[in-house]
Formats: sequence, structure tokens, C-alpha cells
Amino acid sequence: MSTAEPDFSATGVRIERWPRSLTRAGQVRIKDGRLALMTSYGRIIDSAPVRAVTAGRPWFAGDDSTVATVNGRRYRLTMGQRGRRPDAKLLAGRFLDAVRGAGGGKD
Repeated sequence: MSTAEPDFSATGVRIERWPRSLTRAGQVRIKDGRLALMTSYGRIIDSAPVRAVTAGRPWFAGDDSTVATVNGRRYRLTMGQRGRRPDAKLLAGRFLDAVRGAGGGKD
């Protein structure tokens, strides 16, 4: 994979930082060793080197959700937006694999 291509990219992601939703159509991108959580307009919500990020599946949510800790802040990332995307479970798994593959930890 070339450095121009992201290691992981998803759009239409609901990004929450308890107790509130930050965006319902956000973007999650892992590129050049950095994770970026962004609004639908491309404004960065949070960003960190992937090796400093931890991620996992929360016990309280569906298969389309993950929890990521970025700069000490926990975010819930819902890839499927309540089942609207048939590939949501696959996207969530790919996100976890990308974080762990880049040296991030398990939440």
C-alpha cells in the first residue's frame, strides 16, 4: 500500500464523546501512522499517533460500534448508524485491525 492511501477510512460515522454526540456523519481515518476523527466537513475533532491509541468493542453496544481512546479521551464510533450500512460490522472490525496493526493497544 502506498503512503498516499489511508490504512483505514470510513465516512458516515457517528462519533460520540459521552454523554453527547459530536457528529452523526463523521470521518475516521488512519494515514501515515496517525488516527484522525473528523466532522463531515473535515474539521479535526481529535488526532493522535496510532501507536498511542487504544481501541476495542464495547460490551454495551452492537457489532458496528467501537470505543477508541485518543489523547486520554474515550470516543464511541458507530460505523453503521443503527443498521443503515450492511458493511458496518466489517468496517468496525477493519478499524480495530488497523489500530492494532499500527501498534495501537486494546481498550
